Amino acid sequence: MMSILLLLVGIISQSGAILDANYYEKTCPQAENIINQAVRKAAANDPKVPARILRMFFHDCFIRGCDASVLLDSTANNKAEKDGPPNLSLAAFYVIDAAKKNLEESCPRTVSCADVLAIAARDVVVLSGGPKWNVAKGRKDGRISTANDTVNLPAPSFNTTQLIQSFSQRGLSAKDLVALSGGHTLGFSHCSSFESRLRNFSSAHDSDPTLDPQFAAALKSRCPKPNSDRNAGQFLDSTSSVFDNDYYRRIVAGKGVFGSDQSLMADYRTRWIVEAFARDRGLFFWEFAASMVRLGNVGVVEDGEVRTNCRVVN
Repeated sequence: MMSILLLLVGIISQSGAILDANYYEKTCPQAENIINQAVRKAAANDPKVPARILRMFFHDCFIRGCDASVLLDSTANNKAEKDGPPNLSLAAFYVIDAAKKNLEESCPRTVSCADVLAIAARDVVVLSGGPKWNVAKGRKDGRISTANDTVNLPAPSFNTTQLIQSFSQRGLSAKDLVALSGGHTLGFSHCSSFESRLRNFSSAHDSDPTLDPQFAAALKSRCPKPNSDRNAGQFLDSTSSVFDNDYYRRIVAGKGVFGSDQSLMADYRTRWIVEAFARDRGLFFWEFAASMVRLGNVGVVEDGEVRTNCRVVN
């Protein structure tokens, strides 16, 4: 495992809030250990947990910033983010619930759900063999969560221009885009997210011509028409339980599952970064850790609350 410690004692988030790696040093010094124990226990019982927690963190930060709004349940009067179409496949909320329950027993009303999710996202990367970084803390939990906002999540069909624009709106660069896309090394996708690339792609091509032909044929066999298996799909790299740079090597080889992933290789603004990460795992690890720190700073809430239950506002 490669360890990368970004020694950030105090950093200013995109929203101007001050975050501090030692934020809970006096009020809840055992916070990170409590969260790590919950993550390890869950991952030992379900190997899908790392990918699910990492994806949950991305989806939280991209809507309203990293404020744990994705964790809120819908109510009679409000349909929350987790029930928006792109988030219906999110899972493993119980892991955050378990960590929060233990934190409330040890340090009541102290550790925000937003910080729990940020720390858990780092921990699942490390647990899967990826880099380690210091998580700056001090986020507060937001009180607003609306399913309609999920239309702003980048889609698997986006091209690179659309992706760069989406990331730029959140203060993230093209390099951040490519680095954070590497989180797909732990990913799995159902057929519905990429089957448009496999058949009737255009008047000139049945399948997306950027797909390796043999890989396209393999995907077609996994996602036949008609397809009665709603769980059918494809892992996004060949070492799906290990955090590594195989994802980039597959994109270079024309084996990116999502159109958005493969587009990174087709665009001059991102191709060189994909190729660099495919060659050098250490470089990818370093840049991924740095980009996760920047992602964790997006839209940090200054005047929110510390929820006692991550699913409901206080």
